[in-house]
Amino acid sequence: MKSSLSIFTIIILGLAGSAITAAAQRGMTFTGTAVIYGSGFNTRTISRGFTLTVNRRTSESEAQRYLSTLQSGGQDALMREIQNNDLGRFSMTGSVGHPLNAVLIDRDGGDTRIRAVFRRWIGFGELRRGARSVDYPFGYVEIRIDPRTGRGEGTIIPAARIRFRGEDTVEIEDFGTFPGRLMGVQMRGVMIP
Repeated sequence: MKSSLSIFTIIILGLAGSAITAAAQRGMTFTGTAVIYGSGFNTRTISRGFTLTVNRRTSESEAQRYLSTLQSGGQDALMREIQNNDLGRFSMTGSVGHPLNAVLIDRDGGDTRIRAVFRRWIGFGELRRGARSVDYPFGYVEIRIDPRTGRGEGTIIPAARIRFRGEDTVEIEDFGTFPGRLMGVQMRGVMIP
């Protein structure tokens, strides 16, 4: 009897721990429509739903460390530094999505600005033929939300190159002709402090 009671207690504590972890991982979720413009030989425009879930933000000290890494080692060193971070997820309808590797949240005017960087999926064909797009290993999303309504819009760069330009300036270059647009963005959940 004592053995089954202790097993029951362990199971209950495990379930309670899982519930606490799940509650702690709930952050804010943004949904809307992404319009991505093609480039090169693929000039079609794609329109798909997206979900951006942010569970945690990058701290100011981490952001400064990443900036120093970018300055001294370039984007490859930055990728090695952030690639194991899992701060949330960005996904388009019909795909599993990508873990967010860096998330910055700040105020810009009256809006809340969310900027997220993630390692983009690079296809085997891209790697095999040595396409120039391989030099653009990041994905970048920037959303501006009106905190009163929880609505906004944003930009997506599906294939981005990141460079340090001095004076705490970072350049995010799009492989395509134009950055994509995030339209009809709606926020759910609580803004992460």
